[in-house]
Amino acid sequence: MNKAIKRDRIFAQKMKEVLPFKFDEKVVNVFDDMLDRSVPLYQESIKNQALLTQRFYKDGTQIYDLGCSNGNLGLMILDVFKERKFSMIAVDNSAPMIEKYRAELGKAEKGSIDLVCDNIENIRISNASVVVINLTMQFFNMDKRSELVDHIYKGLVKGGIFLLTEKITHDNNTFKRLQEDFYKRFKLENGYSELEISQKRDALDRVLIPETIEDHEKRIKHAGFKNFDIFLKWFNFASMIAYKRSDINNRIRVKE
Repeated sequence: MNKAIKRDRIFAQKMKEVLPFKFDEKVVNVFDDMLDRSVPLYQESIKNQALLTQRFYKDGTQIYDLGCSNGNLGLMILDVFKERKFSMIAVDNSAPMIEKYRAELGKAEKGSIDLVCDNIENIRISNASVVVINLTMQFFNMDKRSELVDHIYKGLVKGGIFLLTEKITHDNNTFKRLQEDFYKRFKLENGYSELEISQKRDALDRVLIPETIEDHEKRIKHAGFKNFDIFLKWFNFASMIAYKRSDINNRIRVKE
């Protein structure tokens, strides 16, 4: 589905005061452009999330998209599943995001996705074969992240998967600077100015708190997952997958 994409100019003018970043209507209106120009491999990531969801979804279970934003992943899943029936709950605490998602679902003329406007910690996860958190854990309270992953593990059925995509950092200062340098270059190449990059960084300060891959892996394994891998990475962005159980050889075998 092709969307009309508006150019992100939110931070283009010098601001007297840079307020904390929030997903309000102003951001929602330019969100797709913001993603494409500031999240490397974003389309590749959600495409593979959708394909993994198709591979591991079990009939009669639920898919959860926690922090669904304006529905890019959900719409991709609808395309991938085609006529196959599924049940999905998409959650976001931004009312403008949910409104945009609902409008896109209306255009798709499909109703397999239930939208919920709420904080993800209020969602009871049960009978799930796929749970996705896409660029959302990084905005979650640090002291509640382990509790959330524990809840996800308990809510997954055997053979279920947890997909996590996050902006990450690095414990090694050399690699951390390398990541930051290449990320800034990426944004400059996509048309953002030095001013836009600086002001958005200030807006995200103390709002978006990234962790290392090792932090995520430790938390995920502590919750009970025995199988963890990184299926996509670009400097300071990574997409991860965790399995509820180890007996998955038949599911992960490459199809001829």
